[in-house]
Amino acid sequence: MQTFAALGSIQAERTAAFPAKFADNPLRALTLDSLQRRNAILDAVFYDIGVITPEETKGLAFWLAREGAILVVTPSGGDPLKLFLTTDEYFSKNDKAAAALVVAGVGSSALGAAAFARNIADALGEPVVAVVSGYGLSDVLTEALGGFFLFGGLNSLRHLFEPLDAVTKMFTWTEPMSEAGRVGSWARASKDTETVIALLRDKRFGAPLLVGHSKGNLVLSEALYAIAREDEALATTMGNALRIVTISAKIGMPAYFRNVLDVMGAWDWFGALNSRPDIPADYTVPRAWHSTNRDFPMGMAIDVKDTLLKVLPMFEAERPVRPAERLAAILDAPQLTAAALRSSRIPLRPE
Repeated sequence: MQTFAALGSIQAERTAAFPAKFADNPLRALTLDSLQRRNAILDAVFYDIGVITPEETKGLAFWLAREGAILVVTPSGGDPLKLFLTTDEYFSKNDKAAAALVVAGVGSSALGAAAFARNIADALGEPVVAVVSGYGLSDVLTEALGGFFLFGGLNSLRHLFEPLDAVTKMFTWTEPMSEAGRVGSWARASKDTETVIALLRDKRFGAPLLVGHSKGNLVLSEALYAIAREDEALATTMGNALRIVTISAKIGMPAYFRNVLDVMGAWDWFGALNSRPDIPADYTVPRAWHSTNRDFPMGMAIDVKDTLLKVLPMFEAERPVRPAERLAAILDAPQLTAAALRSSRIPLRPE
């Protein structure tokens, strides 16, 4: 199967890249390498990694879990995917307009993010941008508390451990000191959330569609809550323009953003445990679980391309009003807290 070939390729390339990663930052390389390898395996379970070519996996190996990295992914058969480490690099070197902004979850690896993004690019027939929801030391500690499986409340604790990640990144040659070493940056949200915020706030971006899977929906929600808290006018404008599709976890969004479609697999107990119970699914995929890998046994995967083609027309149809917003103060407390912490800091750069 293509899944095993892609997984074998990325693990082989990662082994070859380890000496360079060790030279870049010995502490993080030794601490995180085995966990990152495991998460690449998880991405093989949950994402359609067979759509990523062997040539593309070579470019992902060193940066397999670089949180906040940006991928430009074209439809299958198009140009190879491109990776950018910062938003400045993305805007200066990328010449492709994005049809969607995508955030994956689960394994939190660039491999899964690329695969999920390619499925979406195939559905839209246009390039999309994916933000890597990385795996750092803060995620290790929240996983020890159960945050990997119950990411709703416990995963929000990752922000409390961001200073630890910041300290270790000070010893990384490829991590700019301006981003990793400044004490003020410790008050920021996680790098994946910050990258999504930076893209959405920039007038040069303009992707009309947001798509998340699993924990990626929480990253999108955190970013939108931060924007809503800091700039109501921008949130109102974005709320009218953006369409949002959440897959495999129903996560609350700020009241400004009402064009939301929640997709769930009929047998997805994993996603249900990490969803707001008061939000009904707009579309249920028959006989599907949490995986989007089409090689998943017994056809229990959500076919992202096929599902998007079915649900996107639903934005034009009249749909039930979303749950009362009074529940958001309780059920969306992790995102609200993250937004409040972010807005309380002194900005590191002009907005």
